[in-house]
Amino acid sequence: MEGDKALTETNPQAGDNQEQKIEAIKELGQTEVPSFKSDIHCLTISGQVEGHMVLPPQNKTTKYEHLMPQLVAIEENPNIKGLLVLLNTVGGDVEAGLALAEMISSLSKPTVSIVLGGGHSIGSSIAVSTDYTFIAPTATMTIHPIRLTGLVIGVPQTYEYLDKMQDRVVRFVIEHSRITEERFRELMFKTGDLARDIGTVLVGRDAVDCGLIDEVGGVKEALGKLHKMISGEGGLVQ
Repeated sequence: MEGDKALTETNPQAGDNQEQKIEAIKELGQTEVPSFKSDIHCLTISGQVEGHMVLPPQNKTTKYEHLMPQLVAIEENPNIKGLLVLLNTVGGDVEAGLALAEMISSLSKPTVSIVLGGGHSIGSSIAVSTDYTFIAPTATMTIHPIRLTGLVIGVPQTYEYLDKMQDRVVRFVIEHSRITEERFRELMFKTGDLARDIGTVLVGRDAVDCGLIDEVGGVKEALGKLHKMISGEGGLVQ
C-alpha cells in the first residue's frame, strides 16, 4: 500500500489513470475498452428517452440533449464512415424521440439500427430512422397511441394536440419503413391478448413481416450490412 501511495505521489498521472479505471468499472463494468480505431460510430439508446422533463434518478434514461451534439459530430467527422444505433428502450418523450429520429434520418452517412430487447413506443420511430433496420429474434416493439402523463387540461385543444402529434409519428414511420399507414394505425389502435388496452406487441419476425423492420438479425448482420453500405455494395434503403 505504501509503495502504491508513493508511486501515485511521484507520478500523478498514475493516480489519474487509477481513478479513470474505477470510473470505467462503475459505468461500463470493465477496466478498459479494447483499443481499436473503427470508422463506425456506435450510438446507444437505452432505458427511457428523456426530453423536456427531468425523470427521477432511479430511471435509466437517455438524454436527448447528449445525443444531438454527437450526431452533429458524426456528420462532421471525416473519419466516421457509418453509424450503428443500438436500441433497447421503453420509449419516452415523443418530441425528443422525433428530434433524434429526424437527425439520424438526415445524416449523409450510412446508418443501421438494431432493436435489442425492446424498441417500444417512440423507440419505433428512432429504429426506422436509419437506412436499414434489424431486430433480434426475441426483441419486441410495442405500437400504441400517444398518451400524456401528469396534469392534463381536458379541453378540445388537448385532443387536437395529441392527434397532430400522433399524425407526425405515423407520417415519419411510414416514410421511413415499408409499413403502410393503414397497417400501422391498425397496430396502434388494436388491443390484443398480449397487450390489452395498450396497443400491439410485435416480436422479432412479426416486425419484419408487417414491414416495420427490414430484417431479423444481430450485431454480425448489422455490421456486415453497414460495411457493405460504406463500400457501396449494399446500397441505401429509403
